[in-house]
Amino acid sequence: MNDEEQQFLNQLDKQLWDAADRLRSAVNPSEYMHVVLGLVFLKYISDAFQERRLELAAAFKDPANDYYLGEDAGEMIAQELEARDYYTETNVFWVPALARWDFLKDSATLAIDTVLSVTNGALDEYKFKGIGRLLDDALEAVEKDNPKLKGVLDKSYARWRVDDALPGLIDEFSKIPFNHGALRAKDILGHIYEYFLGEFSIAAGKRGGEFYMPKSIVSLIVEMLEPFEGRVYDPCCGSGGFFVQSERFVLEHGGKIGQLSIYGQEFNPTTWRLASMNMAIRGLDYDFGKEPASTYTRPQHPDLRADFIMANPPFNMKAWKEGVRDDDPRWKYGVPPDGNANFAWMQHMIHHLAPHGSMALLLANGSMSSNTNNEGEIRKALIEADLVECMVALPGQLFTNTQIPACIWFLTRSKAERKSKGKGKRKSKGKGKRSRPGELLFIDARQLGYMKDRVLRDFKFDDTAKIANTFHAWQRGSGYADEAGFCKAVKLDDIRKADYVLTPGRYVGAAAQVADAEPFEEKMARLTTALGDQFKESARLEAEIRKNLAGLGYDL
Repeated sequence: MNDEEQQFLNQLDKQLWDAADRLRSAVNPSEYMHVVLGLVFLKYISDAFQERRLELAAAFKDPANDYYLGEDAGEMIAQELEARDYYTETNVFWVPALARWDFLKDSATLAIDTVLSVTNGALDEYKFKGIGRLLDDALEAVEKDNPKLKGVLDKSYARWRVDDALPGLIDEFSKIPFNHGALRAKDILGHIYEYFLGEFSIAAGKRGGEFYMPKSIVSLIVEMLEPFEGRVYDPCCGSGGFFVQSERFVLEHGGKIGQLSIYGQEFNPTTWRLASMNMAIRGLDYDFGKEPASTYTRPQHPDLRADFIMANPPFNMKAWKEGVRDDDPRWKYGVPPDGNANFAWMQHMIHHLAPHGSMALLLANGSMSSNTNNEGEIRKALIEADLVECMVALPGQLFTNTQIPACIWFLTRSKAERKSKGKGKRKSKGKGKRSRPGELLFIDARQLGYMKDRVLRDFKFDDTAKIANTFHAWQRGSGYADEAGFCKAVKLDDIRKADYVLTPGRYVGAAAQVADAEPFEEKMARLTTALGDQFKESARLEAEIRKNLAGLGYDL
């Protein structure tokens, strides 16, 4: 994406967010997000449908195209444009006439009980009962014609009672263009969906972390794991951020959509629907199981062995073990304690890892050093099994929902030499990974990033690149060097001596200090002279203030 396209998206973000924000006073905050994102979804599928429709119309009239229908095919073209298979064959959702954006926009302000004609292969009548009810019926029609979306869409517009606010919002969303430069409907609407999720997570505070993870952390994990092809799994997938970024990684490195098979699971029904809509907007095939469900008691992919696993589970989750047995086969490295699910998440992910698979797990810092309730023994077992590959300590204030310090665990089933299977522009093409059994890499990234506002920190592109490139250089054995205060390659024996504590700061040491060439005596003389001058100025200002106050009749 070039700078001009990015600027276009930034302006569009602000325009649409300002429009959506008008709803804030008209709808319950817990429902506000779903009112807006449902409209984004309808706009997207309608735009994508219209894009395909224009392509087909041109193809039907082009003698050089396989779809050419002949010179006198006027009426036939209209019929063929309503043939569902032309759309689904290119992974475009079939949008019934009732749900097409122009129809929704034109109907938004009609009088109640107006009878509408809706042409969809045959002439039907629809009695208008308000824009909220029409949106619910439109979403119902979309689900009926697209089984993949069954149970995914939130058909509650009539219940939310926001009919007065909806026409203005629909007008604003109607201004979203089909394309801009190299950006098409999927790119534009996908970006807007992701932007809105981020803004809603900030507005939701602590609860926002249930469905959204900061893009900078998602990007860092994906850049380090490099999920170019294979099966990708997230057992607590939220709104699907890891899958979106993985798809982006594949495309940026010369691959194609379809190289990744996406598997996810989510317990919260609302978040499960958000994730499904997020995948649908991007045209990604996915399997989130039959229903929202607990990963511990009702795993939706029991036989899955994934090539890449990425997750951001709730930190230090307490109530998790009900219905889970101590002899569960997932607890190969020790039974996780009842009051903390950190090592339950980790072992669940390891259980589903393919023989050459790799995984990344975001956890609270306590997971690196805690020895309470069997956690130390589990960590020791994981280290001795040589599963742990890299530990990254993160700076504070990266998350909207918690101030708990966090780290990233990178684990792998195999540290044996492996040749890269990358193609096209993939960065690691031809370099592969060296044999590195018994070695771990520690990265202390606590000093990286910048404050994007008063409360939130973020990573710059260079920060992400520095961490990811350090990891890849260490894996390849080319271009890597320990850097005091930032990174250190450590042998297993050193971990044993440290009692299996995995805190990066314990190993990387302190950054080298820049030598001060100014002699101590000269520096002290300079500084004390400057301090004396400041004291004199302070006394002068104090006297001036006393004089002014006395003139007003206030003596100190």
